[in-house]
Amino acid sequence: MNNAMNNPGVWPSVLYDDADAARRFLIDVFGFTEALVVRGDDSGSIVHGELRWPEGGGVMFGSRGQSHGGVAEPSARTQWIYVVTADPDAVYRRALDAGATISDKPRDTDYGSRNVGIVDPEGTNWIFGTYPGAA
Repeated sequence: MNNAMNNPGVWPSVLYDDADAARRFLIDVFGFTEALVVRGDDSGSIVHGELRWPEGGGVMFGSRGQSHGGVAEPSARTQWIYVVTADPDAVYRRALDAGATISDKPRDTDYGSRNVGIVDPEGTNWIFGTYPGAA
């Protein structure tokens, strides 16, 4: 896998009320792997976390209420994150087994992708699909 896929120039970042529960969901249900977790002074909050997607790329996450340099915190339920995967049906099966909310069952799109939509426990909609972007 090339370095650009392992270290993408765009890192989606999601904040959670319960970042530890979200971390477990993203790892156990979606299949991300943990790369880094930096805890706050209270040892409970996550100031900064990084999860890698096995097929390339990653996502940052953390606890709501941390200082983000004056940048307003994003609102859950308004974010959609697209993750490229060769097997969205496998992610769908793991999500079903975990009792996750499915926002869009696996389907073939008119632009040649196979997609599935899954909502994480705090309302962020994750789309897993085979479309890698325009060449």
